[in-house]
Amino acid sequence: MAAPTNPPDWASIEQSADFKALLAAKRRFIIPATLFFLVYYMALPVMVGYFPALMKKPVWGAVNAAYVFALSQFLMTFVMAAMYVRRSRQWDRMESELLASLGFTSAH
Repeated sequence: MAAPTNPPDWASIEQSADFKALLAAKRRFIIPATLFFLVYYMALPVMVGYFPALMKKPVWGAVNAAYVFALSQFLMTFVMAAMYVRRSRQWDRMESELLASLGFTSAH
């Protein structure tokens, strides 16, 4: 990116509606996604500790509910990563528009 001749006024950028919208868009995804991830991740040890009979219940052959739940965490991680990548494309567009309005040009 080529920088404008004058240094940016960071305080006014921080107060701009576009910058605030970008931060709000990120918060709307990142905070709930992080909370969901932590609750889902911690659910396995909690369930195994407090509900061992339920988690020992066979689901398919020797595979019990605890194994299925543990494997589902891998799937959940990939799904959340894909959701993040998809959402980050929107944030990238918002950032590009903000930078363009400030006189920065993209090298792409």
